[in-house]
Amino acid sequence: MKKKKTPALIGLCGRSGSGKGTVASFFEEFGVPSIDTDAVWRDLTGPSREKGKISECLAALSDIFGEGTVLEDGSLNREFVRSAVFAEDGAEKRELLNRTAHPFIIEQTLRLAEELGRRGFSAVIVDAPLLFESGLDKKCDLVIATDAPDEVLIERISDRDGIDAASAGARLAAQARPEELPVDLLIDTDRPLSSIRKDVGRIAEIIKEKYEG
Repeated sequence: MKKKKTPALIGLCGRSGSGKGTVASFFEEFGVPSIDTDAVWRDLTGPSREKGKISECLAALSDIFGEGTVLEDGSLNREFVRSAVFAEDGAEKRELLNRTAHPFIIEQTLRLAEELGRRGFSAVIVDAPLLFESGLDKKCDLVIATDAPDEVLIERISDRDGIDAASAGARLAAQARPEELPVDLLIDTDRPLSSIRKDVGRIAEIIKEKYEG
């Protein structure tokens, strides 16, 4: 029996509030499944599946942040880690967190993609806010970015997260614009959902045609 090839990885990135999740859900409607790397991270750092044991990822993080990193249920103490990396002197630990976490996320993402390949999918969307920062873009065959004007994103972030426009703007300013990154395709999300969905459907058909067989 011919072994199924690993599916093509389609990276999906974009600034906060740009609608990555919505676009990923549209791709799924049109037969291109997606992997949410945020969900992968939550799974990797969630409660232990076996009492008294923690994952290799959590063990590595515990080596960095010390006592208090892991909760009694074997999950990551997110508040503890967040406090450490966003402290005034937290830049080094923030870098260590990313350097440690990203390889685990990439490994699990590739494993999930291979499972989808065995199920017959020729391409998989990888929804990754930190696609380039993590190095996951190097594993991708194609990179798509979502975006909208700054004022639209600031309003979306404010409404979604319950923060003021200044805070939303500061968060946005820290994120790279798609034109600063080597993306292959840009999806404008400042328009009706029906229009976005139509474009995603067209792109999905092109992707499936290109990578099937």
